[in-house]
Amino acid sequence: MAVVASAPGKVLMTGGYLVLERPNAGIVLSTNARFYAIVKPLNNNIDPEILAWTYVKLTSPQMSRETIYKMSLEHLTLHDSRNPFVEFAVQYAVAAARAKFDKDKKDMLHKLLLQGLDITILGCNDFYSYRNQIEARGLPLTPESLASLPPFTSITFNTEEEKGETRKPEVAKTGLGSSAAMTTAVTAALLHYFTVVNLPSLSEDQHHEKESTVDIDVVHEIAQTAHCIAQGKVGSGFDVSSAVYGSQRYDAIKGKSLEEVINDVINGKWDHKRTKFSLPPLMNLLLGEPGAGGSSTVSMVGAVKKWQKSEPQKALETWKKLSDANSALEVRLNMLSTMAKEHWDSYRSIIDKCSLHKSEKWMELSSEPTEAEIVKALLGARDTMLEIRFHMRLMGQAAGVPIEPESQTKLLDATMTMEGVLFAGVPGAGGFDAVFAVTLGNSSSNVAKEWSSLNVLALLVREDPRGVSLETGDPRTK
Repeated sequence: MAVVASAPGKVLMTGGYLVLERPNAGIVLSTNARFYAIVKPLNNNIDPEILAWTYVKLTSPQMSRETIYKMSLEHLTLHDSRNPFVEFAVQYAVAAARAKFDKDKKDMLHKLLLQGLDITILGCNDFYSYRNQIEARGLPLTPESLASLPPFTSITFNTEEEKGETRKPEVAKTGLGSSAAMTTAVTAALLHYFTVVNLPSLSEDQHHEKESTVDIDVVHEIAQTAHCIAQGKVGSGFDVSSAVYGSQRYDAIKGKSLEEVINDVINGKWDHKRTKFSLPPLMNLLLGEPGAGGSSTVSMVGAVKKWQKSEPQKALETWKKLSDANSALEVRLNMLSTMAKEHWDSYRSIIDKCSLHKSEKWMELSSEPTEAEIVKALLGARDTMLEIRFHMRLMGQAAGVPIEPESQTKLLDATMTMEGVLFAGVPGAGGFDAVFAVTLGNSSSNVAKEWSSLNVLALLVREDPRGVSLETGDPRTK
């Protein structure tokens, strides 16, 4: 019987760089772009001759890749390393099952392993850049053109031939955290397949199921560990956390060595904190791909850390201002969510009106005191995002890296003047990867059209606050 699990990609809306250190938090939104892992037995029969090792087959149809690993059942090592994220997810999921099971369940696990593991991984198109393909087909840079591509479209198209040599395919990504979503989906599918956890399905409310919360915590610990080991470092962990739990406010873990992390896993010590978060009602997340080529997050983080060491006082001041502005934005958005709950009619009415106008007109649109309060909160959120962008630019200039490059600044400023746009920014570590906008009501489609005229491709991604979950079947058959 096949088990299919999925985990969402993410957008770090605030907290770029800061989320690497305590006591700073970031707002991370999970999306409807999901990574899927399908796990089933490789053979229905067990070969009585084989007891010391088994086979793991990994298929990635989008990359046209298939790898067969030989796995030692004693040491749980996989020979022939190709995809460290999946490999460590397999090793740690099996190790977790062994550690948790009594003798009877260990025997059942051993039988499952002797049948071999057949794992297929699939990422929604939104994780990858299809801009080149759209342009090559002579289609306009619109969400409709993106939607015309078949789901799980092949992504080996980035191979370029140079002087008769074919180079390794470079996969252009959109920055949604594909490795974290993939690691989480594979870990979750395996743990469910081994009956270590019982995953919630998307239709269940994950926040009220006591049992599934404990199970999801197990998925988080194993996926987070596998991801850290595969990366060879301990990052902030927000990308795996959002892939597991969904949209949230995330407080960083302190930087640790890999030995300390493994020790903490064994002893169940985790020092990150998360709080449920999602955008206020009638607000939409919109992502755009400017097509200026991607940025290396790792080298940009390195440059910022170097600057922190060389100008500690100045760095601390910028850090503090950014941290305060990030917190202020979260407070304003939560306030808007509360207003929506308490004064729904006024809230809906004023959001609808504001969605049709530029922000300088919003105040004139309010017809009663509650609407005026809501507009004040909207404008406050806008100003706070402008402040966040200002300090991120200063930090980039000081560290000598393009956190908000000039081309992005022009694009974001133009976006902020469009009708129905609450604010816009660069997600995560910034750079040339993508831009995001938060729009009001039904204004997203108009913003997408205006972006298209500025040579920006609006993606199909939207916020979806849900985390890891069990699927009813192979997503390709839907």
